[in-house]
Amino acid sequence: MPQPLIIAIPKGRILDEAVPLLRRAGIEPEAAFSDENSRALRFATNQPGIDLIRVRAFDVATFVAHGAAQLGIVGSDVLAEFDYSELYAPVDLGIGHCRISVAEPAALAAHDDPRGWSHVRIATKYPHVTAAHFEARGVQAECVKLNGAMELAPLLGLAPRIVDLVSSGRTLKENGLVEVEVIAEVTSRLIVNRAAFKTRAEIVPLVEAFRRAVSSPLPLAGGAGGGPVTMESAT
Repeated sequence: MPQPLIIAIPKGRILDEAVPLLRRAGIEPEAAFSDENSRALRFATNQPGIDLIRVRAFDVATFVAHGAAQLGIVGSDVLAEFDYSELYAPVDLGIGHCRISVAEPAALAAHDDPRGWSHVRIATKYPHVTAAHFEARGVQAECVKLNGAMELAPLLGLAPRIVDLVSSGRTLKENGLVEVEVIAEVTSRLIVNRAAFKTRAEIVPLVEAFRRAVSSPLPLAGGAGGGPVTMESAT
């Protein structure tokens, strides 16, 4: 009997949007999956051939690229930062909308013009994306790698600017920062390990179930042309 397929799901804000999508694809996680107080990391589903793991967003791509999980849900920001050749991203899930932006203190932005930059020092958890963006503009970017609390960098003199994910902009505003440039719009994608996609036949109908889930705002009904995927029907 083949090992269960493992789908890696990110912790945090995307989780709440991912669960309804999983259900529309016919995958119902066990109750503990949505319990933020649960210390479990691997969870069963209503499909005996599918398990879920709940990991940090940046780790989803790593688990899938190295084959520890066969599929995952991850933001396009993470895909751009890591650029793993082992990953295939067949479906834009249309959730997790936000953007990667450059931000700086409002006082600096009042007299600053990004078009005149030639060298910038930036705190970010996206050094690859940041450097590539500014290199394309002929700007040298000195990136200071941080994993969180990015907004503190300008306040404490670590770097005058940051590159980070922005959704509502509330966190920036509360820390006296403003967006001055958008690098990329971000949505979450379904990703698949390329080797698994070629060797595990049950992945293809699962990918199609996610495609249908994205196009259908309501739970998919059983019967022709739709219905939740099952490992029995997929094999």
